[in-house]
Amino acid sequence: MTRAPPPLRWLLAGLRTLAVWLLALLVLFEEWGWEPLQRLLARLGRWPGLRWVEGRVRALPPWAALAAFGVPTLLLLPIKLLALWAIGNGQVLLGAAVVIAAKIVGTAVVARLFTLTQPALMRLAWFAIFYVRWIALKTALLARARASWPWRAARVLRRRARRWWRRTGLR
Repeated sequence: MTRAPPPLRWLLAGLRTLAVWLLALLVLFEEWGWEPLQRLLARLGRWPGLRWVEGRVRALPPWAALAAFGVPTLLLLPIKLLALWAIGNGQVLLGAAVVIAAKIVGTAVVARLFTLTQPALMRLAWFAIFYVRWIALKTALLARARASWPWRAARVLRRRARRWWRRTGLR
């Protein structure tokens, strides 16, 4: 078997590194954002009208539960397009803020939807297989990230900041 020429190997190595970093960022965002955002929406879900909606979502059959994930994406798409239009018209900060806000809101909604529909989704064999593999990959990536120097340094800084915060009484 012949090896690829060096420029192609470098390109493939660069793409692989980029893919690993993007996946790591996705996992870290999920780790840091998914749970807190899901808990926030769970608190909102205790409101009487929303409690009824959550009950209906929990009762969805597997394929309808899967389709429910498309709703936040479809609802946020026009907002993201408007943000891109704003960026294109020189409103870069406004557009970027809208994109970030849409990502946070979308993640919160999808996280809550997943929590509500996970039992139904796990009845889809292919989804259950994918989910188990995703959790294994996520666990391995998080273990590598947590063992890295930047992660450990960030934990030390965070602990110091918390201690300082408590000592100063700025809570």
